[in-house]
Amino acid sequence: MSPLVQLRGVEKYFEHGVSRTYVLRQVNLDIAAGDFVSIMGPSGAGKSTLLHILGMHDATWRGEYFLMGRPIHSMGKKDRMEVYKAHFGFVFQSYHLLDSLTVYENLEVPLTYRNIKRSERESIVADVLDRFQMVGKKDLFPNQLSGGQQQLVGIARAVVSNPQIILADEPTGNLHSSQGEEIMQMFKKLNSEGTTIIQVTHNEKNAAHGNRIIQLRDGWVETQ
Repeated sequence: MSPLVQLRGVEKYFEHGVSRTYVLRQVNLDIAAGDFVSIMGPSGAGKSTLLHILGMHDATWRGEYFLMGRPIHSMGKKDRMEVYKAHFGFVFQSYHLLDSLTVYENLEVPLTYRNIKRSERESIVADVLDRFQMVGKKDLFPNQLSGGQQQLVGIARAVVSNPQIILADEPTGNLHSSQGEEIMQMFKKLNSEGTTIIQVTHNEKNAAHGNRIIQLRDGWVETQ
């Protein structure tokens, strides 16, 4: 059975005249369905870049990327986005909430991608608001929330549509330690129920919640 995710010879670089600055070098990676993977390494190692390639937010790279055997590297932008919407939830380091929408509306957006009818969307969003203890904040806009609260909304938005794969970029970076631990426990529970989780983290305690650690250094995979 082939892995859920396969990367072969993936490289990302920036050109400056005749020279190149590499962010990722010859990345070969297999991630199985049900893995909980932590990507670690020093600043500038290419961790977030790798996550954004996996999440199809970055298309300017070379190599091969297979998801469930499908060649993502040979798909057009529209097809990639359809695959992303169907299978992924993403926790961004800088939240990426929609400023013009309330907390409730931000959580509803991923469900609209999947053509879930309105009554069902209302039930799902209400459940997630309750789980994240944000019922009282559902009508607020992102600029009315603290950084930690925005981070919680971002995490809630990533899990609301019950995605097959959650990609998380420093998911607890703006949360105090008890909130961060709660999020890690939630990820563990989702993972035990079959969700594949790939997180970028500097936090060794968070990384230990996973079953694999991938170490990056200067764009190369050192260990996996």
